[in-house]
Amino acid sequence: MADSTRLDKYLWSIRVFKTRSDATDACRGGKILVNGQDAKPSREVKAGDIILARKGPVQYKYRVLQPIDRRQGAALVSQYAENLTPESELAKLHAPHESFFVTRDRGAGRPTKKERRQMDTLYSALEDEFSSEDFD
Repeated sequence: MADSTRLDKYLWSIRVFKTRSDATDACRGGKILVNGQDAKPSREVKAGDIILARKGPVQYKYRVLQPIDRRQGAALVSQYAENLTPESELAKLHAPHESFFVTRDRGAGRPTKKERRQMDTLYSALEDEFSSEDFD
């Protein structure tokens, strides 16, 4: 085992990213911090380092337990990294979507005539509420 390993390789190995190039892109995009500092993909990480990784709305936090450069099975990841992500961050994954659009369950097919009329009623009510006259 090495005393340190490349950051992009480590993030890929502990399954934070699906591919090493995704990990590299995240590092270059400023979405990865190591011990509070921006990190390049080639930065060496060692045991005890704290990694912050922003993926979507969530900022994950990991402590390096042991550097590794080979992809590990999901069951073995806990030997190499400790997940310190607070519950408040993980709750963002299940936050409701706020949008004007009506969402349909995947595989539900096209709306029926009755559902279409309900959607039209909703859209017209929202349109009336936010008409341009209110903003003059």
